[in-house]
Amino acid sequence: QTQGTIFPAPNFNPITDAQLLGEALQGISCEKDVLIDILTQRCNSQRLLIAEAYRDMYSRDLITDLKENLSHHFKEVMVGLMYPPASYDAHELWHALKGVDIEEKCLIDILASRSNMEIFQMKEAYLMQYNTDLQQDIDSETSGHFRDTLMNLAQGTRMEGYADPSTAAQDAMILWEACQQKTGEHKYMLQMILCNRSHQQLWIVFQEFQNISGQDIVDAINECYDGYFQEILVAIVLCIRDKPSYFASRLYNAIHDFGFHNKTVIRILIARSEIDLMNIRQRYKERYGKSLFHDIKHFASGHYKSALLAICAGDAEDY
Repeated sequence: QTQGTIFPAPNFNPITDAQLLGEALQGISCEKDVLIDILTQRCNSQRLLIAEAYRDMYSRDLITDLKENLSHHFKEVMVGLMYPPASYDAHELWHALKGVDIEEKCLIDILASRSNMEIFQMKEAYLMQYNTDLQQDIDSETSGHFRDTLMNLAQGTRMEGYADPSTAAQDAMILWEACQQKTGEHKYMLQMILCNRSHQQLWIVFQEFQNISGQDIVDAINECYDGYFQEILVAIVLCIRDKPSYFASRLYNAIHDFGFHNKTVIRILIARSEIDLMNIRQRYKERYGKSLFHDIKHFASGHYKSALLAICAGDAEDY
């Protein structure tokens, strides 16, 4: 049972919310607490209705006003909450591909974890927002087998709900050979299987792989490959096995290994807030002993911290 931390607000009135936001943004000093109270406690579809009401009321764009009145990471959180999920993914991918440095980990996080439908919607949003094709941009900005794997995932052609146990051993054998021989053709076959077989099929393939090799598929990939090709293959496997665990480990690394990598923390919290952030929180606590809420509280500060904690949501024992 996957569960987010943000739900539709009861007794929701977009006109009241738009008015409160307008007053908070137009005042002498921007009332940031009001922004947090409203935008983190409404689901995405409600926020979009607030933005409509805001435009009708003030003849202004809410995202533009947020950008003009806020700064730094707090701005990124508040603005990020205003995008529909597919547009937010498109926005993040665009910046990952077109920024000063390519953010490979962002590309991996998004493309390795989204369903066919989410990928289809994200590509449409990308084309509308940036007037360019996501796959063309991946093709021109990345390279090698890493690029091939991203391109394959971006097609959104993974089989769904189908498993054929009779071919699982054959697939497992191909994966095992790919870990032994590492030729271009083997790498191609490896990513083709991981990007296109259904989740149900791959569960059986991973079990067969263990039987054939005596080794877990993740350990085998880590041993045989390196760089971003290795990272994306492992991410695909981990997302198929347990997506909340994958994101819990990404958050932990972003908070602890990189001196709080803000972009990663913001992206995962916003993108998963209505899908499985509650599950991610549970995995985080189980795996690392401290709660996600505790770690954010410890490492972030100011209104930025308040906004992240409001999205994360927490129980008394999380403090």
